[in-house]
Amino acid sequence: MIDTEKSKKISRLKITPTVIPRSQHIISRMQISDSALKVLYRLKNAKYKAYLVGGAVRDILLGRKPKDFDVVTDAKPEQIRELFRNCRLIGRRFRLAHIQFGKEIIEVSTFRATHHISDKSESHAKDGRIIRDNVYGDIDDDVWRRDFTINALFYNIEDFSVVDYVGGIKDLETGQLRLIGEPKTRYVEDPVRMLRAIRFASKLGLSIHSTTESSIGDCSNLLENIPSARLYEEILKLFMSGHALETFISLRKYNLFKYLFPQMDQLLVQIEQDYSHQFITDALKNTDQRINEGDHITPGFLFAVMLWGPMRIMTNEYMSNSLSEMEAVKLAGDAIISKQISSTSIPRRFTHMARDIWTLQIRLKQTKKRTFRVLMHPRFRAAYDFLLLRAKSGECLDNLIDYWTKEQLNEPLAQKSRQHRNNKYQRSRNPRKKDL
Repeated sequence: MIDTEKSKKISRLKITPTVIPRSQHIISRMQISDSALKVLYRLKNAKYKAYLVGGAVRDILLGRKPKDFDVVTDAKPEQIRELFRNCRLIGRRFRLAHIQFGKEIIEVSTFRATHHISDKSESHAKDGRIIRDNVYGDIDDDVWRRDFTINALFYNIEDFSVVDYVGGIKDLETGQLRLIGEPKTRYVEDPVRMLRAIRFASKLGLSIHSTTESSIGDCSNLLENIPSARLYEEILKLFMSGHALETFISLRKYNLFKYLFPQMDQLLVQIEQDYSHQFITDALKNTDQRINEGDHITPGFLFAVMLWGPMRIMTNEYMSNSLSEMEAVKLAGDAIISKQISSTSIPRRFTHMARDIWTLQIRLKQTKKRTFRVLMHPRFRAAYDFLLLRAKSGECLDNLIDYWTKEQLNEPLAQKSRQHRNNKYQRSRNPRKKDL
């Protein structure tokens, strides 16, 4: 373990990087988007240094198709904006340039130097978290600001080489995920790095290096200080990238799941292998399958799944006090969601969807009663899929599933309900203006 002062001195050393020439790596400009190449070449032609960096370099070296392309340069944000009319500057903590080409955005950052907790600066909160990061440097300063070695590889547009300061190439070859610098210090600077470690390890099939892993237990409580909006964004990245099940298993292994879904975690801790565990497992398997097949997934369905166990328990408590099942579900849904958004903020459209899915589970029981109205509900299909998951996880719902499956095959009724839902959706997107 390296102490903070020693880590500080190391991070300020000028280290000679390993430079892998074009003939010795597999990255080709054919694998880089035209938009990213335009940005790289325009910066280069303006006499600035320009590198492709991060996930794009990592993914190409792993034989994967990059999702997006990030660029780093010695040009300041204002200088970048002067070069690109389609540029806008964003962020206070991280001042970034977003250059938009149609639907594609190329994110361009300026080389940054490393902040230190002992520095007398407003860049750190009292607990050591970095809250500002606009101290500019050069590439050999910038590398120490990055989180993992595999994300600190630079592709140089000048000569098409790959520049490696921290052994990222070796870690890719050995399948290791390793933090740059002293792990505890890096987690204190940004506790979300623990969640990123889980995400990258699950997504890329890597093992977390022992030094990176060792401090997670000691630092996990720091996630309590992360804004709920940021944790919501991390939930989407963790569970909607096609590797949700592996992510869930790892989050529970490292005791991090409770900072994202405390109510469900408490339930799982009480009874490790119960219905709720099987339900989440089946749901996440289904989510991964749909994402990998290119199907649409909505966060509202994910939150309905993750909060279903606590919601059922609270519903039963309300029903024991003589409330009807529908009233109990509505009250329990409101209470459970209120508790959840104190940990992670959730946009209202997704909390509404979760509530609709839960209340429809009651309406789906009422077969032969208002069948058409249930079928035409805009959340019917999501509620039906939810019902299938419940049955797969062990609930006896065969009769309900048979009934609603047949009703959807009733072509006149199904066609009429689909048309009604489509019309309702179009009206919600294009409301009529009242006459003045």
